This record gives sequence, C-alpha cells and structure tokens, in this order.
Amino acid sequence: MAFDTVLAQRVKAQIGDKTGFSEKVMFGGIGFMLYGNMVCGVNKDDLIVRVGAGSYDDALELPHAKVFDFTGRPMRGWVMVSPEGTVSDEDLHRWVMKGVDYSSSLPKK
Repeated sequence: MAFDTVLAQRVKAQIGDKTGFSEKVMFGGIGFMLYGNMVCGVNKDDLIVRVGAGSYDDALELPHAKVFDFTGRPMRGWVMVSPEGTVSDEDLHRWVMKGVDYSSSLPKK
C-alpha cells in the first residue's frame, strides 16, 4: 500500500478502542473515523489531521504542519504533519487528539 503502515498502526493504537471507531482505505492511504466523521489519516508518510476551519490557522503555525493540498486545491480545516512531527508518541497523540476533538463536535453519521 502507498502509506506508512507503522504510522497507521500507531494512530490506531491511539484511538482504535474508542466507541464508534472505524477505518477505511481511501485515496491510496487510510482514514480513521469516529461515528463516520474523519479524524485523521495517513497518506504516504504524512499524517493528515482534520482540525476544523476555526483551528486551521493555529494548527498551521505548529512545527511540522503544512497545508493539506492533496488535489491541487488546499483543503481548509485539514493539515498535513510531516514525519518529523509524529516521531514521539506524545506528539502523535497531540495531533490525533486535535482530530478527535474536532470530529467529536460534529453530528454522528
């Protein structure tokens, strides 16, 4: 597959035991969802995190975060985190929880 399976397993270890968790292979990567709302994903070796429009600018100012531009059009409310930003379990946890917090604010699908 075209994504870092080790990173994907680390993400799953962070949220895989939450009620409503699911995962889906998509766009050459893998997405992790809670109650049908995307939390984060792994594409190649980057973590993709759904932070929401309200937290987007602040998230981009964090180390190793960059604009998520998968299709040639930046997706506001989503950031990509380079591998350097997820080396430690603590850093990965902070990013994943940003996605969990935002996705948890959305209606269940």
